[in-house]
Amino acid sequence: MDLLNIKTKKYTATGKSVVDLSEHPTRLKKALCGKREYETVSQAFMQEIDDLQNIMYAHDRYGMLLIFQAMDGAGKDGTIRHVMSGVNPHGVRVFAFKQPSADELDHDFLWRTNRVMASRGSITIFNRSYYEEVLVTKVHPHIISEIQRLPDERKNFDRLWKERYKAIRNLESYLFENGIQVLKFFLHLSKDEQKKRFLSRIKTPSKNWKFSESDVIERAYWDKYQSAYQDAINATATKEAPWFIVPADDKVSMRLIVSQIVIERLQSLKMEYPKADDKHKEDLIRYEVMLEQEPD
Repeated sequence: MDLLNIKTKKYTATGKSVVDLSEHPTRLKKALCGKREYETVSQAFMQEIDDLQNIMYAHDRYGMLLIFQAMDGAGKDGTIRHVMSGVNPHGVRVFAFKQPSADELDHDFLWRTNRVMASRGSITIFNRSYYEEVLVTKVHPHIISEIQRLPDERKNFDRLWKERYKAIRNLESYLFENGIQVLKFFLHLSKDEQKKRFLSRIKTPSKNWKFSESDVIERAYWDKYQSAYQDAINATATKEAPWFIVPADDKVSMRLIVSQIVIERLQSLKMEYPKADDKHKEDLIRYEVMLEQEPD
């Protein structure tokens, strides 16, 4: 299919240069398309992702992990739903990670995501991920000192963050070497737009369930979160597992950018449907004759 004229490279961080989030826009100067056109384009994008995922499943050499991280209200759920809703359910798995359970706290910080890690032939989506352990915990260090069950000698914060970044880089490099493509999306929302969306949740009865006191509490740490995201992106962006900093104030443009990035990566993979060998071709001819000769 013909993709939109989206220069995805400008949203891509591979670690070659330092990322300053303040220099990245949260809204495009011009929307990629209107709402009417969006329905047609998004359907075409979903069909293309579905077709490519079918090839991935049949080829059975590659898998894909999509990670979505953002401030509350950025539209992670909606983006996942709109981008992937057209894909065969057998080819997609979605996992949302919230506050760790007691069982998860008894394991290393990568354990709960490793249990459901992406596999060959499928697209796995993490709505939040192991990155929470260098984001929320960095903004609220008491989680490390008071809640997480680390040995006291491992609670040196400067060393802790470096070691966790290193563990994440190693994990993502390992996944890449095993055929798992890792794409990480930071949906870059402005503070003003978050305020508008929070107010909409409060004023719209059908959206009330989306809002909680914690949304207001965490909003007070906005600058610290921006710093934590920036540090995480700079520490873990690589060519093999890049970050994509996607403007999130305009949901339509955001979803199209994410879709095109996914399609471009899938198209870059050397995938094909398995070809039948001579014996299998002979068997197929025999089965065809058998089926055609069956009595009505």
